[in-house]
Amino acid sequence: MELGMIGLGKMGANMVERLQQGGHKITGFDPSADARKAVQAAGADAVDSLAALVKALPAPRVLWMMVPSGKITDDTVDALLPLLARGDTVIDGGNSNYKDTLRRAKLYAEHGLGYVDCGTSGGVWGLKEGYSMMIGGDEQVVEALRPIFETLAPAKEQGWGRVGPVGSGHFTKMIHNGIEYGMMQAYAEGFSILKHKRDFGLDLHQVGEIWRYGSVVRSWLLDLTTDALEKNPNMDGVAPYVVDSGEGRWTVDAALELSVSAPVITLSLMERYRSRDDDSFADKLLSSMRNEFGGHAIKKE
Repeated sequence: MELGMIGLGKMGANMVERLQQGGHKITGFDPSADARKAVQAAGADAVDSLAALVKALPAPRVLWMMVPSGKITDDTVDALLPLLARGDTVIDGGNSNYKDTLRRAKLYAEHGLGYVDCGTSGGVWGLKEGYSMMIGGDEQVVEALRPIFETLAPAKEQGWGRVGPVGSGHFTKMIHNGIEYGMMQAYAEGFSILKHKRDFGLDLHQVGEIWRYGSVVRSWLLDLTTDALEKNPNMDGVAPYVVDSGEGRWTVDAALELSVSAPVITLSLMERYRSRDDDSFADKLLSSMRNEFGGHAIKKE
């Protein structure tokens, strides 16, 4: 199958390479000339505009977007709209908010265009391991795109599937990432407790290696955590600042909207916020409260 890839960053470029390995013909576009040159060096075609990309593809066209969520996705969707023809399909493989996806899909449907949302997990390891893909969209449209998903997945019948109508793919990926927040927080807290038990002199990398086999907490995330501990046991040079890309917030929002209790995911999100406050007014006020009611000492800066 021939398709266009919009967004040739690390993940997009890796997807291009995997698709090429599967026999698909790819033409890519990215605003960055360096990104275009990189995929050309890997054997793919690349063009310097969306118009040129659409022109290079046979009808009905299939275009996969791998761009950041929010305004960049909106701008790309809007720019493509007048360039496409009835029967063309756009796949949004980024981490868009599912509510934005519903809005964009409605607009495209009014013009006879297909819109498929593909929540994509796998990161930088996807080229080697394959991508986990949660897909939302019209059943017939998704089925027509099967060769693409089979190529990108870990195996033809594993790690991907149509989970429901348009919007459901990004919703499912949002919850996936919310779960990821909680898992990451639990591993981080557990290893921190181990590290603080200094009289045992525990080797955290060794503990991680033990847990990787036979343990009920084994996972790919633990594998990656253990690798990180081997490379940098004390996390030297790493700032205690954890960013979030939005999915955790959206998961908590969904839990509130649906009246579903999600304390672990919510608290893991709050901990990320806390990591960014290097001059916590709240902690200073807590210390002052203890001093006021109990005369407890205040640690000075």
